[in-house]
Amino acid sequence: MKSIIRLILNYIPRTILTRISTFVKPIIRLYLKGDKYTDPIDGKSFREFIPYGYNNVRKNALSPSTYSLERHRMLWLYLKNETKIFSNKVKLLHFAPEPAFYEIFKKSNNILYDTIDLNSPLADIKADICNLPLKDDTYDFILCNHVLEHIEDDLKAMSELYRVLKKGGIGVFQIPIDPKREKTYEDRSIKSPKERNRMFGQYDHVRIYGMDYFE
Repeated sequence: MKSIIRLILNYIPRTILTRISTFVKPIIRLYLKGDKYTDPIDGKSFREFIPYGYNNVRKNALSPSTYSLERHRMLWLYLKNETKIFSNKVKLLHFAPEPAFYEIFKKSNNILYDTIDLNSPLADIKADICNLPLKDDTYDFILCNHVLEHIEDDLKAMSELYRVLKKGGIGVFQIPIDPKREKTYEDRSIKSPKERNRMFGQYDHVRIYGMDYFE
């Protein structure tokens, strides 16, 4: 099973996986029905979650109902318990929108929801994160989860994110980080998927972030 998961994630484009996942979800949910693990996003329970990981496959990582990973469920709890995104009238910009959140945000009456990406079938706006066709100070919330590690000029991308975020707004910019690494490591001469996987941990990553990300 772990080998199959790795093959699927490493060789099938993410856009195709997103489309396929919609059709197979009812079958997977029925097959894994149970009460051992509960997804806080929709409250549904299963006897187990789906294993997931590009290199090191983790058990019980992917929810069969929302396709959320651990980081998505943590983010959901933060948004629900620590922000007013579901109670106040807000404008939300969501990069590379995850299926786990897409329908919920789309159906929320208080959220003016824009999705953006170059390739995602869920994106309303097709645009480069380094050159956003958006006005300054537009959004109350911006979600940009596990995107920056794919971007060559991440500083330019970050400047664009802050440009379109309202003053006092909230931006959640999750990235994979090595807490043992003081400085971010990148090498733009590394181009092949195999070498990027070896050096950066995934075939389409262009760096490994260190603790200097927070500076």
